[in-house]
Amino acid sequence: MAAGIARSGKIAITLDHSDSPALALTGANRLSLAYDPAALPEARAALIAASAQGGWPVAGDPQSLALLTLAERIAASNIPVLLEGPTGTGKEVLAQFVHRLSARADGPFVAVNCAAMPEAMLEALLFGHKKGAFTGAAEAAEGLFRAADGGTLLLDEIGELPLALQSKMLRTLQEGEVLPLGATKPVKVDVRVVAATNRNLAAEVEAGRFREDLLYRLNVFPLTLPALRDRPGDIAPLAFAMLLRHAPASGEPGWITREALDALETHAWPGNVRELENVIRRALLLAGDAAAILPEHIVFDTAVRAVPESAVPPLARVATAQSLSDVAFASEARAIIDTLSRNGGNRAATARTLGISERTLRYRLASMRGAGMLAAGGAA
Repeated sequence: MAAGIARSGKIAITLDHSDSPALALTGANRLSLAYDPAALPEARAALIAASAQGGWPVAGDPQSLALLTLAERIAASNIPVLLEGPTGTGKEVLAQFVHRLSARADGPFVAVNCAAMPEAMLEALLFGHKKGAFTGAAEAAEGLFRAADGGTLLLDEIGELPLALQSKMLRTLQEGEVLPLGATKPVKVDVRVVAATNRNLAAEVEAGRFREDLLYRLNVFPLTLPALRDRPGDIAPLAFAMLLRHAPASGEPGWITREALDALETHAWPGNVRELENVIRRALLLAGDAAAILPEHIVFDTAVRAVPESAVPPLARVATAQSLSDVAFASEARAIIDTLSRNGGNRAATARTLGISERTLRYRLASMRGAGMLAAGGAA
């Protein structure tokens, strides 16, 4: 389960056996989970989602659980943290996790996206300004560093910070003080900085777009969030968490079937957790008043498709003809792809047509994706 839940108050979960499993909110910090003892993997995923209510990270994959354990240890210190990972992997959620488990938990948590503001406005937003410091500055403003005093400041998309501001940022981190625009004396601040980026900052340094000394100041302890496809054990718990968050009415629908979860777990998720949230919200709309989300309610942004032969390396194309097993694998893959296409990407219908179980189809698709023979959402 998500670490540290007891520190934010108790969550009561009523458990019961049922042939009609369902997960529902029943009140403030109260949930009910009816589950089928013969389907424990789905029940575990739903229980993780229920336990993470209140904004805690949802983690069921061993890789994610190890990351949260490390983040909890880091939270006890006051060192800067650099969160690296693709867009949509949950970097802000992890930053909040670090804050809530730190000695600064009672202080403010302030987040700013460094890519969302023009350079001139970003400087005033971060460091504050005096009245009349620039045209339109009719009132003084303290800035986000001072707003986060005693707490944590998340600098999201730090790789987008303009070079001109990077030197000022470095001094703030080194000296623990800010110099507002128009001011002549710096102001002391006590802020724990967590920076997040989807860029490789070392490569940005090499390209001259990021200061090396600032990278060293931020990169005291890096934490890397893998893409969602690389932590498949998180997919089902996250799906149930989004069911709780977005269901139009509590418990309607109250479940995600194993077949629907299989479809989710075989997708490549190029958009990571944000894409998964889109898919679940779409499924809720399509499910209507159904008791559970079914495979036919799962609609991805881009359907699974074959990788064009031109995109397969020449050596890989030659290798397919070198052994009988390779030829058989390629033939089976082509049959699956063709059948998927005829069934509009519906995995349940594809499995029935091919005379195999949906679980077998799921593993065949995973093998094909690993061999570079499938693309999903634009990813090979």
